[in-house]
Formats: sequence, structure tokens, C-alpha cells
Amino acid sequence: MGARVADRAQTPEPFRPAVFVRTLGCKVNRAESEEVAAALVGRGVRFVPEDEASVVIVNTCTVTGEADRKARKAVRHALASPAEPVVVVMGCLAALDAEGLELLGDRVVVEPEREHVAARVSALLGVSAHPIVKPVRFGEGFRVRVGVKVEDGCDSFCAYCIVPFARGAPRSVSLGAVVDEVTGLVAAGTAEVVLTGINIGRYDSDGIGLPGLVKEIAATGIRRIRISSIEPLDLTGELLDTLADTPQLCHHLHVPLQSGSDAVLSAMKRGYAATAYLERIDALRKVLPGVALTTDVMLGFPGETERDVEETLALIRQVVFARLHIFRYSKRKGTLAASMGSQVSPPESAHRAARLRAEDSRLRAERAASRCGQEAEVLVEEVVASGEKTTATGTTGDYLRVRLDGAGLAPGDVVRVRLGREVSQVLLAERL
Repeated sequence: MGARVADRAQTPEPFRPAVFVRTLGCKVNRAESEEVAAALVGRGVRFVPEDEASVVIVNTCTVTGEADRKARKAVRHALASPAEPVVVVMGCLAALDAEGLELLGDRVVVEPEREHVAARVSALLGVSAHPIVKPVRFGEGFRVRVGVKVEDGCDSFCAYCIVPFARGAPRSVSLGAVVDEVTGLVAAGTAEVVLTGINIGRYDSDGIGLPGLVKEIAATGIRRIRISSIEPLDLTGELLDTLADTPQLCHHLHVPLQSGSDAVLSAMKRGYAATAYLERIDALRKVLPGVALTTDVMLGFPGETERDVEETLALIRQVVFARLHIFRYSKRKGTLAASMGSQVSPPESAHRAARLRAEDSRLRAERAASRCGQEAEVLVEEVVASGEKTTATGTTGDYLRVRLDGAGLAPGDVVRVRLGREVSQVLLAERL
């Protein structure tokens, strides 16, 4: 495998190690991909389009059967590149099915240990295993809103989920390591960090939980702190008080629901009923009025009935979510749900998902209309020049996508705007 890449160093033109990274799945995967990319940048590696790369890294997800299919498709797509790259596969599917992935081609290298990926790729490229410069996940080629992984693993064992088997039990990044990383990001000019984890509410560093972590991160001087996703039962009174007392907190939380039906929640082994979910949301909104809530909803779980779908729709309308992440259940071998009877047919699951997507569109449109004319702070993420016009896009603290005149702006800038009408799920805005 390594020889295929190293031989290119003998070509007349100087060999410049080139890599492409494809990330599938959750925000934790994205943060892990960025950690690998930063380590490789520190070793002199450049990043290029997939069809020019000597090595393609595919960071896989395996949460559902559909996720498995997408992961294998991404590996096959990379193998078909005219550059004939070595394909390094990492992530959750790599941890569960290394042998199956290796059978996809003789240029496939599986590295199930995430912390070893950068060194493995460096060896394939023939570059130094030691950084030339200290890697920082901010700047050209990296996201402006930087994901900081603070926790890994889960032991909830929801009936549809394989992640506890792929990632193991909950374990936390030490408080000192997280604070050091955020401090470095602040020094580099980062305005927002997104705290990520598989089950972030289980954060524990020598007795310091998520509330203490948020306080320490706020003390670094970071301008905005966002929590990527948190389970409803982890919205404790202590955490809510901390969030209310943290000015840098983005007023947006992603709180997975999955279903509004008690029967389905019980079958999923989610550990709460619909009333408990609503109680936590009410408590959250008392301390953070106006907080934008997004959520995950699964349709077509085994045994789900039309009544269950109606209960889910009713709860969604009661909460008034800002955005829904809707996905259909698909069997994942090794999970409890895969062996359950009363599997919902794919056409029926698709029909139910379409109904929720229509509700999602309505909720988004109503929210956009309610914000029209109001002021907001926007973190600029992209600036594009086309002819004489320059356009910037970014995100508000409460998770609205915004487009505005980009003259004089650069990614990472924070500006005040007045929000206007919505066009294709993006709000037009003018700078103040």
C-alpha cells in the first residue's frame, strides 16, 4: 500500500503529499476528521479535491444500516478515483467491521484507532511523523465554528443504535486538555467553539461535570460557546443555571426527541416519556427564554402506528422546534430493534417522514417570519466574490443561516445585522 504512494516521489515533478477527507455522520466525526487534518497540515500535507489525492480518508458512520451502505459507497467512490489513491478508512464502521471494509479493495487500509490515523497516513505518504509546525484547527481549510470533542462513548444502548459497541463506554477528555485547546483556538482568532461528544451530558473530569466545563471554557475569553447535542435527561437544574449565567452561550440547543409516543419511546429504550421531555424543555425555556431548539425524530421504528405518528406531530407542534432532523429507521445488525417484529414498510416510513418534513418547513418559515426586522449577531463563515458583488454567509447564535453583503468581511468576523426576509432557508440581512 505504502509503495504505491511512495513510488510517486520518483516522478520528475516534486512530490507534494495530497490528501482528501470525506466525513460521514455526526459532529463528533467531523471534529475527529478536523483533528486528523490539523495534524497532517502540521506535517506539511496539503488538501486537494478527491480526484487529485494520493490518500483519501473516509471517516465512517455506522449508526444504522443505511449509514453502513453510505460508508461503503464512499469507499468504493474513492477507489474509483483516477488518481488511484490509497483509501484510509476510520470511524465507527472501521471499529466494527475492519475485515469487511478491507475486502472492498486492495488499496483499502483500515485504521480503527482514531488517534493513530494521522501517523498511518503520514507513513503512507512518506512524510515525517512529527509536526513541522504546531497544528491549530482554525484558518484556511477549516471550519470557522470549531468543534471541540470533550467526550466519547455511550452506554445507553438505545434499541436502534450500535454506537455503544463501536465507541465503547463514556469517557471524557480531561478538563485541562479541553481548556488548553480552547485557549489556543482563542489565540488563533476563533470566535465560536462547538462542544461535541457522543453523550456530552455524561462529561466527567475528576468530578467536574458539564456545568463546570462550560464555566472553565467561558473563562478562556471565547466569544461564543455552543453545545452540539444533549440528551433531555441531562438538562439538570445545575446545568440550566450554568447556561443561564454564561453570556457566551449560543441560545440554541439540540435535544434529541426521536418520538413523541410513549409506546415507541419505551420500545426504543430511550429512558424517558413524552411528559418528561416536555418538562425538561419547559425548565430550559424558563431560564433561557427564546432559546432555539432543534431535535432528531425517527420515523418507521418497528411497531410504530399511525397514532404514534400523530402523537409525535402533536408534541412537535407543542414545543415549536426551530428545526427537525428527520430520518427513517433502517435495520442495523447487532441492535435489539433489528430482531423486532412489526417492521414498518419502507414506503410507509417514507410517507411518514414526508409528513414531518412538511411540518419542519412550516416551523422554519414561521420562525423566519417572526425574526424579520430583528437584530442579531452573525459569525461570518464564508465570503464569496462574484464579479463586483461579494456575499457573506454565516450563523446567528440561535442557529439561523444568514446572507449579507460581504464587502470588507472575512471568515471569522462577527457582525451585527438586521434580519430580513427568508430566501431558500437563508435569511437576507443588512449590516448595522
